[in-house]
Amino acid sequence: MDMNVYRADRPGAGDSPARRARRGLLVVGSFVALLYGIELVNTLLLHSLNGIFGLRPRRLDGILDILTFPLLHANLAHLISNTLPLMIFGFLVFLSGLRVFLTALAASWLGSGVLVWLIGGFKVTVGASGLVFGLFAFLLVRGFVNRSWWQILLSVLLFMAYGSILFGVLPTVASYVSWQAHLGGAAGGVLAALFLGRRRPAALRAPR
Repeated sequence: MDMNVYRADRPGAGDSPARRARRGLLVVGSFVALLYGIELVNTLLLHSLNGIFGLRPRRLDGILDILTFPLLHANLAHLISNTLPLMIFGFLVFLSGLRVFLTALAASWLGSGVLVWLIGGFKVTVGASGLVFGLFAFLLVRGFVNRSWWQILLSVLLFMAYGSILFGVLPTVASYVSWQAHLGGAAGGVLAALFLGRRRPAALRAPR
């Protein structure tokens, strides 16, 4: 029995990889569809929602914006640029189970928002790119935490295909993107991988 998996990675009764993949497509696809629905409403309102629910750094009344800012985007092109990596990374994380997906997503969401609130610029920040960076970082790190060869192989393949986006955590790359959101999201993804990895030995039972 392979012990190098999360407890949430272990399929339950009647839980096959194909069934989990279908659920992953449904959950991640529904989340992305929600983003497009919000963007449609926001466009009709001339993106006025960004000024209300976008993240405003270092303002006490902006703390709650941490919960809403990844759901909004500057425009449709901004959302489209996040769609494919969010679908791919989200789906791959979900293959390890709903609990793992929700943990990685929440850590990326919180890490991205907190760092923007603490050290972000004076402009309002919106966008799901912090979630993209968080899920990507989670996928890159978890194989080494789990000592799982197939997850490490996936990490290498993902790094070869998408590794260049990591430049987005640097403040000198582009002035029009929030490197704070990217860096905070990536840090959250790494912390999620470490947290789930620390829980693994105590949560697993010895094989019979």
